[in-house]
Amino acid sequence: MTLASFDDMQRRCPRLGGPVSFDYCCDSGEDQSPCFKVFDCWWERFDVVGYFRQRLSAEAFGRLKCAPPPNKMASLVDLIQQAKARTQQKP
Repeated sequence: MTLASFDDMQRRCPRLGGPVSFDYCCDSGEDQSPCFKVFDCWWERFDVVGYFRQRLSAEAFGRLKCAPPPNKMASLVDLIQQAKARTQQKP
């Protein structure tokens, strides 16, 4: 499978309640980092741990692997801000 085919894969996001692409999960976390649930969501589809182990530094991978879930209220505010930014970018 090519990198582009990983990016195009979709699944239902447990946080948003709708379909999202793997590409979205790769930069929807804090500071454009991968979502803290990326391992939980994608492990059945492909070797997501190996994917990030190859693409992140050891330090960044360690942070992702041990990432605690964000505060619920902060997470909701962040998701709302991301949605607003996406809708403002579209023509």
